[in-house]
Amino acid sequence: MLFSTIVATSQAVGATRSRRAKVEELRTLLAVLEPGEVEPVVSWLAGEPRQGRIGVGWRTLAGSRVDPSEEPSLTVSDVDRAFTGLAGLSGAGSTGRRRELLAGLLGAATAEEQDFLVRLLTGDLRQGALDGVMTDAVAAAAGLPAETVRRAFMLSGRLPATAAAGLGGG
Repeated sequence: MLFSTIVATSQAVGATRSRRAKVEELRTLLAVLEPGEVEPVVSWLAGEPRQGRIGVGWRTLAGSRVDPSEEPSLTVSDVDRAFTGLAGLSGAGSTGRRRELLAGLLGAATAEEQDFLVRLLTGDLRQGALDGVMTDAVAAAAGLPAETVRRAFMLSGRLPATAAAGLGGG
């Protein structure tokens, strides 16, 4: 799936105050994700990369800004792979390599995608889709009772894994 679809959903979720509308936007997206896309997308829309802290802050982002792409071409897999690469960097020369990887990712992103990525990486993705809203959306997309998904999330402690299991029939 194109990353721009995730960004558009985030914008739609952020544009409404209605919890029900947020859940519906997210449900619609979750219902069409490929199995391998569920965990990263749920993580991102809940406000953090699934890799956790990946060593990118404001200073690194400021040094990695590039002109945006005109057309969306990034996929969910592209972004997730880039985040995994960034998270795995350490040691001598990692700062320069991190800037290169980040510049490559941002250069392939449209302006809207760049904005989403920056807000995601800095913990500033304020769209009103925290765990509670996302849990309800997962339940709706999977056709499961919300209480069942909430309990599974409580037991697993990881909403992306809970979403993958629920949407995958597990």
